[in-house]
Amino acid sequence: MQYHMESFGGVGQATHDNSTSFALALTALQSGDTLIVNEGIWRTGPLAILNKSNITLHLEKGARILFTDDEDLYEPVYSRWEGVNCHCLQSCLSIVNSSHIRISGEGTLDGNGTSWWAASLHKREFQKGPVSPKEHQLAQLNPGYEKHSGGGGGRLSQYLRPPLLQIYKSYHVSVEGITLANSPFWTLHPLYSRNLTFKDLVIINPKDAPNTDGIDVDSCQDVHIIGCTIDVGDDGIALKSGSGEDGIRTNIPTNNVRIEHCTVKNAHGGAVVGSETAGGISDVRVSDCLFDGTDRGIRIKTRRGRGGKITNLNFSHIRMKDNLCPLTLNMYYRCGSENDEDFSLEKVPLTPTTPSLSDITIRNCVATGSRSSAGFIVGLPEEPITNLKIQNCSFGVAATNLEPIEDSEMTQGLPQVLERGIRLRNVHLTVEDLVVPGIGNPMVVEEGVKVSEL
Repeated sequence: MQYHMESFGGVGQATHDNSTSFALALTALQSGDTLIVNEGIWRTGPLAILNKSNITLHLEKGARILFTDDEDLYEPVYSRWEGVNCHCLQSCLSIVNSSHIRISGEGTLDGNGTSWWAASLHKREFQKGPVSPKEHQLAQLNPGYEKHSGGGGGRLSQYLRPPLLQIYKSYHVSVEGITLANSPFWTLHPLYSRNLTFKDLVIINPKDAPNTDGIDVDSCQDVHIIGCTIDVGDDGIALKSGSGEDGIRTNIPTNNVRIEHCTVKNAHGGAVVGSETAGGISDVRVSDCLFDGTDRGIRIKTRRGRGGKITNLNFSHIRMKDNLCPLTLNMYYRCGSENDEDFSLEKVPLTPTTPSLSDITIRNCVATGSRSSAGFIVGLPEEPITNLKIQNCSFGVAATNLEPIEDSEMTQGLPQVLERGIRLRNVHLTVEDLVVPGIGNPMVVEEGVKVSEL
């Protein structure tokens, strides 16, 4: 059966609250049903598709579901936030414990994120603990949160903003054709799910909107991302699997991911692995993509304390232009740690939270106009990057409008370098037909490096 929102009392005018109408509609849907949202602005509170099977939410061209920015309407739910299982604010739209769900059409999910972003930036600068009633509620639900591993989102304030669309413990879910815009936090966050397809999506957040990643595939398997255009304020397409001891206990990897024919603009990274890597990330293939004006292109980031085995990654036929740095493999990622030992240049004992990077191939990739450096590849002295292959690639450095070399990646503890070639430290690398136009010395070789040529 096909139903329209108007059948449940919905009104597509920005001043009308459709929260009750959406709740009635989503509850009423049975297997085989489709809910159609017609042209208009459909204001609502947070929504959830719970325990459903074989239903479709279809957004017609010109339909915009506009979510409220009233923090009080977003209830705490148990989920994962920046790699740690905890209570956080519910998503604008959640798909939970469901299967064979389809979201389609040419309409828009709008997270109405402006006030969320402003509050986050203010709290990050001036607030060191919970202040609002909702933050105190989350702090009570998350005992020991002060010691939880974190990224850059502001865990200490417990201002745990909602993603725009989260897919949680669900299977055979496809999201196709729609636009996702103005997310309060991460935009599309599949978590603990399997058999997912994201096709022909447009994801747009302002470049200065904090932590508004495009797609964060988090402890999921069998994921296909194809034909998406992403322009956001943090990483474009990121693969994650939990952080530190909590992620190791959960022990759910991300694997069998295919990313094809996607364009990423203005983000911190194009195709990104990490930095939450504890459950392991493997069997990833990224091909035929364009990373245009992103800070980094191909980006792998982790550090001591994050944990996880990262292996069998293949990147091919990727074009990158006007990046800071087109290729980074960074095991000294700085965000989320105040422990100086995490950034030691000396060997430290291996522990369950020591990450590893191995069996990574970069093939037939071209970068032009990189402004900081041609590449950044830095492993740990006790856990070097192994079996890295770069074949038939060109990573060109710009002639003008250069930026500081240290802007190549977000690191801590590493000495500065003075050359813009591919920085190598604690890595075993094989190269074939690698060129670095625009500079004299293609590689900046430091300690712990083994380079061979095919």
